[in-house]
Amino acid sequence: MDGLVIRFIEMGGYWGIAFLMALENIFPPIPSELIMGIGGISVARGNMDIVPLLIAGTIGATLGNYVLFLAGDRLGYERLHPLIDRWGRWLTMTWEDVEGAGRFFRKHGQWVVFLMRFMPLFRTIVSIPAGLAHMNHVQFLTYTALGSAIWNIALIKAGEWLGGQFAEAEKWLGWATVAVAVGALAWYLWRVIRWRPAN
Repeated sequence: MDGLVIRFIEMGGYWGIAFLMALENIFPPIPSELIMGIGGISVARGNMDIVPLLIAGTIGATLGNYVLFLAGDRLGYERLHPLIDRWGRWLTMTWEDVEGAGRFFRKHGQWVVFLMRFMPLFRTIVSIPAGLAHMNHVQFLTYTALGSAIWNIALIKAGEWLGGQFAEAEKWLGWATVAVAVGALAWYLWRVIRWRPAN
């Protein structure tokens, strides 16, 4: 996986970073830790500059999240209800979960969007309840971009450090990404197995 990402970034440069980050937030085949981490390694090796890398990664993450936000905004609670009833087990949620999240989101929405940007398993999903709650678009984009920028700079600096310490930094980063992905899959399967419908 890391080899494919490296080749795509080499071909696409900053545009490739932006595209992968947008794709990761719409449908996460490749985690942002790997994308921006490899970007950081490229900074350490003089192949990329940190400012345009940060801008590209943040724009991509923000646009990807905005697609999910718009889906939630257009879908609305009424259309979502039958989907939850049918696919609740595989989404590991009930309609009561959705309503509770909606109430919490309407009260603390902007801070939820901002803080969830630092949580790997939830930073993408949070865009959907933000849309369902019809959060102000400018406010959503602002908090998403700010949170994404902070998270991306941390990933870039970590990749830059890794690239300066190890000759085969991409391989180490690739294995770490696989470990995170396996952990996330195990957590999801545990949620599915233990899921019980509302009484």
